[in-house]
Amino acid sequence: MSFLFLNEYIKDIRRVGAVAPSSRFLARKMASQIDFGRAKLIIEYGPGTGVFTSEIVRRMQPGAKLIIIETNPAFYAKLLAKYDNMTHVEVIQDSAEHISSIHTKRALPAPDYIISGLPFAALPANTSKAILKSTAKLLGAKGVFVTFQYTLLKRALFEAYFDDIYVTHELRNIPPAYILRCHRVDHLL
Repeated sequence: MSFLFLNEYIKDIRRVGAVAPSSRFLARKMASQIDFGRAKLIIEYGPGTGVFTSEIVRRMQPGAKLIIIETNPAFYAKLLAKYDNMTHVEVIQDSAEHISSIHTKRALPAPDYIISGLPFAALPANTSKAILKSTAKLLGAKGVFVTFQYTLLKRALFEAYFDDIYVTHELRNIPPAYILRCHRVDHLL
């Protein structure tokens, strides 16, 4: 277990959402939801210490770009130290709530994938709704949102913004996790 992760969890349970980083098994399963042959722009919310990030960077094709958005200062510093020298990876210290302005400010194309490690079950309802609404709009009809959760209690929240949700699970994570692969609902936006 990462001491940094545990320490940050204790300081801000609602935003960190877990006592330990995700397992390599969960990282592989999350990354397996991405078609790296077509992924030109991937955005990652809440990477924490970067377990998913490492797997994504390892699989990205030439010409693809990864935008990482992390609010936690300690996690941001760790990610920046690791990825700041990579031209195809941009690390941003901000909240996923601001994804629309981040996207507009950088004049980015529509993302192909948005990957999330955010603890939606622990976030305030208005924050979750704002993030999911902006995410669905940015992805358009062709983009895919991939997140993991430790419970399916918030499935109805995801269904409010995405009509096609495929759920799988990874038992080799502590705790076991559900992976949700979501496509947008146009008429709800």
